[in-house]
Formats: sequence, structure tokens, C-alpha cells
Amino acid sequence: MSQFEISRLGNSAAVAAFIAGAIFATTPVRADPLALVHPDRFLSQSVSTVATSADDANSSELTSGLRRQVIDFPTHEAPGTIIIDTPNTHLYLVLGGGKAIRYGIGVGREGFTWSGVKTIERKVEWPDWFPPAEMLARQPYLPRFVAGGPGNPLGARALYLGGTVYRIHGTNDPSTIGKHVSSGCIRMLNGDVSDLYARVSIGTKVIVQGGRTDRLATQLNGVSPREKLATAHDQTGHVRGLN
Repeated sequence: MSQFEISRLGNSAAVAAFIAGAIFATTPVRADPLALVHPDRFLSQSVSTVATSADDANSSELTSGLRRQVIDFPTHEAPGTIIIDTPNTHLYLVLGGGKAIRYGIGVGREGFTWSGVKTIERKVEWPDWFPPAEMLARQPYLPRFVAGGPGNPLGARALYLGGTVYRIHGTNDPSTIGKHVSSGCIRMLNGDVSDLYARVSIGTKVIVQGGRTDRLATQLNGVSPREKLATAHDQTGHVRGLN
């Protein structure tokens, strides 16, 4: 057998092994609706995985009601819809067939909750954070900019809700899951928000239920919580949001 033929056979074997490995790697995700899309899978080599490892450790400390799981969830909403239950700190991704994936979340504290129907207008991996002027006025010690990464309060992923200053995002403080702590944004474990990020697309319908009167939204926009909220921009053109 010639050297060319040996080389060609070697390359063919490598390609076959790669294809087989790819099929093996993706099969569990297709078979298991809870198969986790971990943020480490998307990380560049320059970003540390320490934060996501800590996130996994903290997820085991959550009560069972806040851990990601498939549950019975009869609804008339279409599969792929996100439903946020603010009082009970749960986010549901409708699967159809009377089922949904339920995630534990952190939500707005007293006076910073809201209700409405929105859509996802943008998706960002490891987003930068620009605290808005309103937040800086309340907490002047905050930085004016935090680059995306494990130390960023927006965590591994952010799903921006159209017509608002709010996002569904990860967190660098997993202990806040299940609590009313934010300025109106929806917090998730980094592993959970990465899982949700991979399952939904731009234009996804998001229903926020059960929010109390949002004092901050009213002050900023002069509207009720169920009306369209204005989007704030900083002088550089970046969309700002509330964490």
C-alpha cells in the first residue's frame, strides 16, 4: 500500500471518529429535555471557568423547588413561551404536551417588580454591564462599567426584553436565587440561563405574571407596569438595564 493511500485512510478514520463523537455528544441532549447546556461549553480560552464551577456547587444547595426540572404544566401558551411567576420565583419554559421546564429565579425586590408581556429582542453571551444613572444615584459606589466575564453581575448570558430596561440574566451570586433582590431583572444560575439561552430565540414571547406595582418603572417612564417601558441608552449608544 502506498504512503498516499495510508495517509488517506488515516484521514478518513479521523473524520469518521469525529462524526461519531459529535453524534454521541449530541444524542443525550436530544433524548433528555433537561440535558444542561453548560456555559463552559461556550467559554473562550481567556475566560476562567471557576465561577461556573462554583455555580454548579451552589445549585446543589437550592431547595428542590428551585432546581431545574420538567414538571406538569397545562397551559394554552405555545411551546417555547417563557412564563415568569414573580411571587413564587419560578420561570417556566413551555414544552407543550402539558409539560414545562421550571427554573428557580431571583426577582425584583419590593417596589421593583413588574408585570407584562414582552419578547426577547437580543441575546448576549457574557454581557458587559453598564449600571444606569438611576441605579448609580441609589448606589453611587457601583462601577460605571463591568466587562463581561465570571465577575460580572449579569453572569454568563443575558436575554434582553424588548421595550424595557430589564433582562433575564445569569448571576455571580447564586445565593440570590429564590429571593426578591433585584431592581427588576430576572436572575438565574449561570448554568440555567445558559440552558435557557440555547433553547429560545429572538422574538420569544415572555409573560411576566404577578408583579406588584413597579415604583421605579413608573418614576422612570410615567407608565403603569403593564404598559410599554422605555429603553434607556447611555451616551455611547449601549443599551443600559437594571440588574
